[in-house]
Amino acid sequence: MPPRQSGTLTEAELRIMNVLWGKGSGTVQQVLDSISEKPALAYNSVLTTIRVLERKGYLKHLKDGRAHVYTPLVGKVEATRSEIRHLVSRFFKNSHEQLVLNLLEDQGIEPEEIGRLRQMLVLNADPKVAILQDQKQDKVLQNQDKVSSNAARLRDGSGSK
Repeated sequence: MPPRQSGTLTEAELRIMNVLWGKGSGTVQQVLDSISEKPALAYNSVLTTIRVLERKGYLKHLKDGRAHVYTPLVGKVEATRSEIRHLVSRFFKNSHEQLVLNLLEDQGIEPEEIGRLRQMLVLNADPKVAILQDQKQDKVLQNQDKVSSNAARLRDGSGSK
């Protein structure tokens, strides 16, 4: 029995999809010629990957003489959202909040980014939810300030409160 194909995109599949999303459509040779990232791929590798993408439902082909012209069936935004849903499901037990918290803990966040996130939350939320979000954000900011001050004290060697 062959291994089950993943619904998510591998690195090679993503490289090819990025070309086709940018071009709109193309033959295997046109895709190959458009891939600029290294390592370079062989024609047969691109063809095999395109066939896998077609089986997964990401591409369709039309015959143009002897050549097949491949066109995306799945848009970049839709594929991105699908990948994020898969990530949230697999690693964060379907909790988008846990994903965001993980990103914030890992990357940190600048005050202007917090402002933009707050605006996005308010624009996309029910007014009642927006108030709760503001309260949560205030708590996050307070905790972030405490962490920053403690870190600064530790760097300065004072260590005491």
